[in-house]
Amino acid sequence: MGKSVRETFRVPAEPDLKAIDPCGRPIGPKDKSAAADDMVDRGSRLDHLQEALYAQATGGGRRAVLLVLQGMDTSGKGGVIRHVGGLVNPQGLHIATFKKPTPEELAHHFLWRIRNQVPRPGFIGIFDRSHYEDVLVARVESLVSEEVWRRRYDEINAFEAELTEKGVTVLKCMLHISPEEQAERLLARLDDPAKRWKYNPGDLDARAKWWEYMQAYADAMRACDSDTAPWYVVPSDRKWYRNWAVAALLDETLTEMDPKFPQPDFDVDAERARLASLVI
Repeated sequence: MGKSVRETFRVPAEPDLKAIDPCGRPIGPKDKSAAADDMVDRGSRLDHLQEALYAQATGGGRRAVLLVLQGMDTSGKGGVIRHVGGLVNPQGLHIATFKKPTPEELAHHFLWRIRNQVPRPGFIGIFDRSHYEDVLVARVESLVSEEVWRRRYDEINAFEAELTEKGVTVLKCMLHISPEEQAERLLARLDDPAKRWKYNPGDLDARAKWWEYMQAYADAMRACDSDTAPWYVVPSDRKWYRNWAVAALLDETLTEMDPKFPQPDFDVDAERARLASLVI
């Protein structure tokens, strides 16, 4: 029996991002057409599972899902939200984007703004960037001391263990692109007037520190990967494959959770009879 999607993309114990092909297709569809066909069936299944999760919460269920998306600029966090989050009912989604902290956020512990966005029972939460910014950007850009960002690994692990205890299933995806692909995507933004609003000159400052960021990602995943809050490295040079992979990871996770629709607290046959007897 072959590996599952989660086994395939699970970060190695000793991550080496140079050894993981951003253009790879280690499992699943081999072309865009096949991926599109698969996403139709997978989308129907995800929609059903998400509705069951939401319905279960109305009966007192505590469970929720948190999908964390991290990656360099242009890696496709927004694309995943559109193409994977778009497969389910938006009423059951909670999407949070974490940009540069505001003065108010900086006045609090780094996890304060994250806690405010944790999905409620029944919801699938999607984080566009996350608490990992505080061991990635904060580290590479020297916003805090090494003592501080290293201490944050343990704080993150404790926080994610707390989420798990409360019923939140956490899965974290590093959208892994090559510097060559990023250059093409940045150039496409400059070339297209309709996309220039997405371009940020500061992206080039981060790009200049590419391998420093890759080391920071590797160290964060090594320190904060666990069976209850796993890290997955998703090849993301091919947008269609990236979207399929994240959808498949979410599908496998929800299928294992196996949410159930709650049983009604009324007599179904009696209510059917009442309905039939009412003449308006």
